[in-house]
Amino acid sequence: MAPAEMSSPAEDDQGAGKAAATVPARSYWRWHRDDFFPEPSFASWGAYRRALGETPARLRDRLTGRSTDAAELGALRRRSEHEMRRCLTWWDLTWFGFGSVIGAGIFVLTGQEAHDHAGPAIVLSYVASGLSAMLSVFCYTEFAVEIPVAGGSFAYLRVELGDAAAFIAAANLILESVIGKAAVARSWTSYLASLINKPASALRIHAPGLAEGYDELDPIAVVVIAVTATLAMLTAKGTSRVNWVASAVHVVVIAFVIVAGFIHANPANLRPFMPHGVPGVFRAAAIVYFAYGGFDNIATMAEETKNPSRDIPLGLLGSMSVITAIYCIMALVLSMMQPYTAIDRSAAYSVAFGSVGMRWAQYVVALGALKGMTTVLLVGVLGKARYTTHIARSHIIPPVFALVHPRTGTPVHATALIAVCSACVALFSSLRVLSSLLSVSTLFIFMMMATALLVRRYYVRGVTTRTHALRFTALLLLIIASSIGIAAYWGTSPERWQGYVVLVPAWAAGTLGIQLLVPAAREPKVWGVPLVPWLPSLSIATNLFLMGSLGKDAFIRFGACTAVMLVYYVLVGLHATYDVAHGACGGEDDDGDAAADEEKKVVAAADVEKVDASGGAL
Repeated sequence: MAPAEMSSPAEDDQGAGKAAATVPARSYWRWHRDDFFPEPSFASWGAYRRALGETPARLRDRLTGRSTDAAELGALRRRSEHEMRRCLTWWDLTWFGFGSVIGAGIFVLTGQEAHDHAGPAIVLSYVASGLSAMLSVFCYTEFAVEIPVAGGSFAYLRVELGDAAAFIAAANLILESVIGKAAVARSWTSYLASLINKPASALRIHAPGLAEGYDELDPIAVVVIAVTATLAMLTAKGTSRVNWVASAVHVVVIAFVIVAGFIHANPANLRPFMPHGVPGVFRAAAIVYFAYGGFDNIATMAEETKNPSRDIPLGLLGSMSVITAIYCIMALVLSMMQPYTAIDRSAAYSVAFGSVGMRWAQYVVALGALKGMTTVLLVGVLGKARYTTHIARSHIIPPVFALVHPRTGTPVHATALIAVCSACVALFSSLRVLSSLLSVSTLFIFMMMATALLVRRYYVRGVTTRTHALRFTALLLLIIASSIGIAAYWGTSPERWQGYVVLVPAWAAGTLGIQLLVPAAREPKVWGVPLVPWLPSLSIATNLFLMGSLGKDAFIRFGACTAVMLVYYVLVGLHATYDVAHGACGGEDDDGDAAADEEKKVVAAADVEKVDASGGAL
């Protein structure tokens, strides 16, 4: 569907209410085949065989298909049958930022990466990953303000890069959701063990028959995931209240760690500062990037935010700026309390305080870490369930997971899906296995988001001329190719510099070329990323560079998971989205032939939208 003009959230709410009023009341708990696969392609085995026979043509269609801002804000949202409640403010989003980000990354990965790769230079690792994360935060903020829906990066990529790119994002988002919760839940168990004076793996069940890395079963992690998911299912506002109280306590604990840590700091522990050289710093930066990954949960809550144009920039940029500073200071404190070789890999801060004679402090730290990881799980399941909801609205996964519960105003089915999958992974997989795979997935998605922002600014169908479109495509490919080259050259020859003489100027030439040779096709309506195209281009380069700093095992796992997801897309997701896009499900077409006209009208209405936005509407 391509409506004639962009509608405000309030108008969408009214339209959704009218549409819902015409639909006969049905039970939320529905488990029939048609609730999972309502598309004609799955009506019978014969229909499915015919759909498979049309796979090449359907794939071409989906590669060129695009959604629109209006479709994401209107038609797709109505597929949930009930509205999510607009109940969140900038205060809620800021504390969601603290709750979703500060957890396992700083309390567990800091010790792991300082011990294994960076040494005291773990501080520089957090600086590098923090700068890269802030570039991604800028991109997310612009999109979330202009397309305030639950889908986050999936919705943004669907609009700018099309269904195929959105599927790759959707697959990796679900993978990130499952792995992220599993990693934090297993860290929760490690800190609980330290709180009761037990080794980190003491509360796990050893299974000698399983492969290394998968042989320590963690039933406590499963229980923690179940409890947090249940709370997230009940209420978004209530979850926010629990989160900001717990996060406030957590901030007090962090202040204690910083002050008490500096009191017992020994500058001699900073030598050698970079025991594994610059490669070790960036290898650690790629892993600890996981510590920043939760900020994208805030973007998924735009649909439940009262005033997205004001609240999202305040919540995202404000919380992430403070968090980046906290991470760097806490990493410095840990490095000064112990030699890097003595840092415990699983419960670094608790053991560090014990080593300086403050054994009682390790209980405060462990309790604070447990609180932090609990809020990470709580906000994580809240945000990722909303990703899943919007993905299901597009029918890439069964649309039953798009339903919003009429009483709670929350996506119960999607929350349960994320929780069950995360619990299964957390039961078996170690944090070492999980964190490297999660970092690849996160960095890949953030790189795609920066690419999508450049596309949004410099290409609008029906507005951008063919010459400018071809020029923009060539320059964008130059930016991506040179960034991949820089990452590959660093990964294979970190001690050499000759390749950078060619690759870095090529990246700069591509970025400068877009600025000088391609006219902007769209201006942000409310809030925009500054210094475009330089900041998005730098985000592409830094994310790819950090990806190149990871080991080959992470890419092997990432490639295997992506291959499985592509098989699912060709066999299921492709045909479901094709049917929906062409109105074959009896509903509204969500990316029809009017897309070009829609984009023209959106751009033409930019000045009017700016005036509306200043009053709090989009």
